[in-house]
Amino acid sequence: VDVFVLMLRALLVRGLPGPSGLAGSWVGTTQFVSSLGRCLSSSTLDVPAREVMQYDVCIVGAGPAGLSAAIKIKQLCKEQEKDVSVCVLEKGASVGAHILSGNVLEPRALDELLPDWKSDPDAPIKVAASKDSFRLLTSPTSSLPLPTPKHMRNKGNYVVSLSEVVRWLAGKAEALGVDIFPGFAASRLLLDGQGGVAGVATNDFGVGKSGARKPTYQPGVDLRAKVTLLGEGARGSLSEEAIKRYNLRAKGMEGVAADPQSYALGIKEVWEVPEAVHKPGTVLHTLGYPLDHSTYGGGFLYHMDNRRVALGLVVGLDYSNPYLSPYQEFQRWKQHPVVQEHIKGGTCLQYGARSLNEGGFQSIPKLSFPGGALIGCSAGLLNVPKIKGTHTAMLSGIGAGTAAFRVLTGQEEPEKPKRTFPPAPPVTAAESDKSSQPVNLESYERAIKASWVWTELQGVRNVRPGFAAGLYPGLAHAAIDQYLLRGKAWWTLHTHKPDHEHLQPAAQSAPIEYPKPDGVTTFDIPTSLYRSGTNHDHDQPPHLRLKDAGVPEYMNHPHYAAPESRYCPAGVYEYIKDDQGRPKLQINAQNCLHCKACDIKDPSQNIKWTVPEGGGGPNYTVM
Repeated sequence: VDVFVLMLRALLVRGLPGPSGLAGSWVGTTQFVSSLGRCLSSSTLDVPAREVMQYDVCIVGAGPAGLSAAIKIKQLCKEQEKDVSVCVLEKGASVGAHILSGNVLEPRALDELLPDWKSDPDAPIKVAASKDSFRLLTSPTSSLPLPTPKHMRNKGNYVVSLSEVVRWLAGKAEALGVDIFPGFAASRLLLDGQGGVAGVATNDFGVGKSGARKPTYQPGVDLRAKVTLLGEGARGSLSEEAIKRYNLRAKGMEGVAADPQSYALGIKEVWEVPEAVHKPGTVLHTLGYPLDHSTYGGGFLYHMDNRRVALGLVVGLDYSNPYLSPYQEFQRWKQHPVVQEHIKGGTCLQYGARSLNEGGFQSIPKLSFPGGALIGCSAGLLNVPKIKGTHTAMLSGIGAGTAAFRVLTGQEEPEKPKRTFPPAPPVTAAESDKSSQPVNLESYERAIKASWVWTELQGVRNVRPGFAAGLYPGLAHAAIDQYLLRGKAWWTLHTHKPDHEHLQPAAQSAPIEYPKPDGVTTFDIPTSLYRSGTNHDHDQPPHLRLKDAGVPEYMNHPHYAAPESRYCPAGVYEYIKDDQGRPKLQINAQNCLHCKACDIKDPSQNIKWTVPEGGGGPNYTVM
């Protein structure tokens, strides 16, 4: 009975039949049902029990990295007549629902993965970048044109919606035999008897805030796999668990410790504009206003197809002023004449936010761990000066998929991992197979280091940390590093502390007054949040957890002027007065956009972001 309830629930999450080839089609649904019937096993039917699904490869995250890995494995299976089972878990209600990016796509990795993609009429990659502009906004009304840096020139690239692109890639993966399970949130790593990763466990469904089981309760699923690839995006909860457990940041890729990862918060809208304003393929980037010269960040504006314009502001989360609100800075940016001319007379269609890696080359941790590997933004492979990470994420997926296939099919002798990680907790006989060692994917690391991704990231390693000195010194240093030295400087700049340590006490900072929204170009958070489609079941255990419930009242509010009420772009954190007039933190977890800014920026690192019940969160369609 439990098995059939789980199957029915999965079908409901995937939705009704969609266009042929897309995730959610009857083709994918049929594969999903047959795979459940083939893979599920239960020890009892009279008591709810966790089901177990066995796969060769389990991939967490249906983003460009995860789907590229899945496609590559199945391509190799077809070429070499091998059988490697692959599943992809996606916490969003559908593939693409949690995907947000600029996005001007560099098709270099796509060309490697799907050489004939241009002949596919269903490929949502149609608008070639036709014009690049780069401007320094010097005040609320003025600006200066700047030469477009070489890494920001987009000839040969395409303006796309990444959420549309990954839905298309999911169709390709399903057609090759990959099982994609949207609506299932991977909440913890499963360990084998050797201490290596042996798959993931998903959250239970139907658990109330109190922890009691509701009438709708269904236990989660244990997806056991020989190889587990983590492609959750920036600051993924399982990726951070693996990095900590196996000391991946301390080991690094070069045999020395990697720098602390640095992040930015990207806030984005998609508008529909009048035909007279629409200029498909136009690409605009800005620096300067509204951010002060000590805060790293900039704006982007891309003309898509169908009279759509994507625009957003990226703010480095190493900013120091606790009064700064990235959301409100974005509202101010939209009012600049340089931006207004592209959206005048238009309508905002969708809103969203996400964190992105900015540490670059110096912050890349060791990518493999016993039983799996980090891929995409979980590995921190974003090219910050280029403002692109999809192409590097896809190549990492291709590399990890190839390495996994070769090890699993015996084409590469797996190396025994060195025991430099904590012993695994006790596991049952059913969970442990002590006859085999965890799979070692260090060949994936070697492939990345031999690829163009490594060369590309190494060549721009000094650009982002150069802006620690401020906007104009950063621009001057970037010009010397990239134009004079061509990325081959004999020095390497480093990130010495994580973003939350940059926040200054309120007493040392200047308050910032933000204007009220006009309802035309600028909006309040509830209005924007509605456009994100965000939804969570209110009656579920909190996924935003405080290590110490008293910290907000005795530390954050008095010393940092309640920064969580400003850095969150969804109004999750707000202070209300209790019966005695004292400020009390209220967490509106149902508003969460899964951007993870709170996990990154909280000054005392008291907030821990974890996955909520699967299927919750934003519902992006064109982001």
